[in-house]
Amino acid sequence: MNLADTLREELTDTVWLDTALETVERQPSAIARLFPAVGRQCGRWMLKEPAGWSVDDAARVLLLQRLQTKDEVPQLYRHGDAAEKRAILRALPLLDLPADSVVPILQDALRTNDARLVSAALGPAARALDAAAWRQGVLKAVFMQLPLDTIAGLDERADAELGLMLRGLADERRAAGRTVAADATALLHRIEQRGQ
Repeated sequence: MNLADTLREELTDTVWLDTALETVERQPSAIARLFPAVGRQCGRWMLKEPAGWSVDDAARVLLLQRLQTKDEVPQLYRHGDAAEKRAILRALPLLDLPADSVVPILQDALRTNDARLVSAALGPAARALDAAAWRQGVLKAVFMQLPLDTIAGLDERADAELGLMLRGLADERRAAGRTVAADATALLHRIEQRGQ
């Protein structure tokens, strides 16, 4: 089932969304007005699928996909609230944007202390990040105690350098009397075993 079908099953009234989708397709600049209104018009409850997505996430992604050109996306991100930014982060892999548009958005999200944005930035769009920025993102996720199973391509991209960084963070946390999340410890063990 695709995102549009999932959303239509959840919504009792799709008139506003259908009109918004048609409007954005005909008049792309309308997205600046419609994008922030999605939560109020469609709702904010959680969908069953995809896991962790809300109704407003899905509706915003559909709006972004209707844009003929994606020139508006960086500005929508820049001026959006946390929910709007999260939807953009989730939409990035579906929008076919050039890396020079995607990477600054991901880097901005990884600089925040908003767990929802950091987690979304480490989803499928994170493949656009270079190895150093990606490692820093993973380290931040560990520091924030986010579940690591949401990080796209974690085992494929985890390398010895990330292992050194994780070992340092784990040692620092233990020295301070703090615990290290089980998934972070498991990742560290996997990396260290590959290096042997």
